Amino acid sequence: MTEETPPDSLIPYDEYVQEALRGVVYLTLTNIASAGSLPGGHHFYIAFKTRAKGVDIPAHLLERYPDEMTVVVQHRYWDLKVDREGFEIGLSFNQVPAKLVIPFDAIIGFVDPSVNFALQFPPPHVPRSSLSSVKNDADGDAEAGGDAGEPPKTSGGESKGNVVSVDFRKK
Repeated sequence: MTEETPPDSLIPYDEYVQEALRGVVYLTLTNIASAGSLPGGHHFYIAFKTRAKGVDIPAHLLERYPDEMTVVVQHRYWDLKVDREGFEIGLSFNQVPAKLVIPFDAIIGFVDPSVNFALQFPPPHVPRSSLSSVKNDADGDAEAGGDAGEPPKTSGGESKGNVVSVDFRKK
């Protein structure tokens, strides 16, 4: 029996799905911005490509994290503004305040470890350089982080939680 290869779709379903999943991030951040704070123990790890189109971060952060970084939105953040293109947020890195502008298209990971929820996105097309990431701790100070966009690990090294990742590459 021969396998038939399905025809290439003329409808970009993979793009539609990615747009819908980024809409989850948009709705979540919009609701948090409206409420003015995170409810309960919710907090977010947001990983993004630092050189993606529309990203605006301070030069010292871009120099230190030339490819990607992960920020933690938890206790110390301010001026969260969200629109359909992305969001703007104030965070502290080593006790130095900074404003970050992050388009939704630049995001490669969104994790809420308090409820074991995670989304992963394919990276946008940006210049490749050495991989780096940063996480700001509960006090809002930056520290070296692990792999950006990865959900929290269990002691056995396995990911825990619900990761939604869609890969439409042809095999």
